[in-house]
Amino acid sequence: MAVYTDITEDDLKRFLTEYDVGELTSYKGIAEGVENSNFLLHTTRDPLILTLYEKRVEKADLPFFLGLMQHLSAKGLSCPLPLPRRDGQLLGELSGRPAALISFLEGMWLRKPEARHCREVGRALAEMHLAGEGFEIVRPNALSLEGWKTLWAKSADRADEVETGLQDEVTAELEYLEAHWPKDLPAGVIHADLFQDNVFFLGDNLSGLIDFYFACNDLLAYDVAICLNAWCFEKDGSYNVTKGSAMLDGYASVRPLSPDEVAALPVLARGSALRFFLTRLYDWLTTPAGALVVKKDPLEYLRKLRFHRQVRSATEYGLSA
Repeated sequence: MAVYTDITEDDLKRFLTEYDVGELTSYKGIAEGVENSNFLLHTTRDPLILTLYEKRVEKADLPFFLGLMQHLSAKGLSCPLPLPRRDGQLLGELSGRPAALISFLEGMWLRKPEARHCREVGRALAEMHLAGEGFEIVRPNALSLEGWKTLWAKSADRADEVETGLQDEVTAELEYLEAHWPKDLPAGVIHADLFQDNVFFLGDNLSGLIDFYFACNDLLAYDVAICLNAWCFEKDGSYNVTKGSAMLDGYASVRPLSPDEVAALPVLARGSALRFFLTRLYDWLTTPAGALVVKKDPLEYLRKLRFHRQVRSATEYGLSA
């Protein structure tokens, strides 16, 4: 469920008068997504996406998110483009929420991606990293090491309700990552949430990347590790080395990883798995029963984390020698 704030047709029509987009013909809520309220609009000109930014999104971060999409689009990356109002601003207000109109990106996300799709994702991620160069606004990653510790402090006392022994295991993992987290790798703008539902395809061709609302500045190879976790595990929890090899080859075809990035990949993959485990765990423990939000199983990412602990070299992810 991703419509937390309802809108009326009259309010929406008044909102659209601030834009040069034609007249409203229809609109409907979009069920996918968890952070914001999203609507698909049809006008006398083009389909559009309307996003209302909910309380979990800091209004101060919106210039980064919207400006980044403009920057990436100008650099040739296929992604949604925020539309300016008649006064030149990218942000308005609707139903008491900050709101923006975004261009509609053709395509669908894949439920069962194959290795050839993973190769395209790796290539597109590298293209995004290069396109992000020169973007002047900086947004530190709020969900890196310090953020993980904050989330864990809110969940640790109840962690063993999910699995016995979890409190000790995760505490030890955090201590390990704090001691071994790399600090001097290439950094820049990362997507930080490039899951399957944030990549659109038309047939086998990648048509664009969406949902930049976790984007931030961090290690570029950490973004690669996030994608390995998101795309290269099967439903039974096994790692698909063919998909991993395709993704890493696709990435390297645009931006080869440095030797230090390659060496750090197992630790970065552990950190990525822990990050999504912790956010899922917090939501699992705090979302009230009956809430119109689908809770994601945190143990899926705990199993991935345990896999990465056994990895000794990036070649085990499918990286070519």
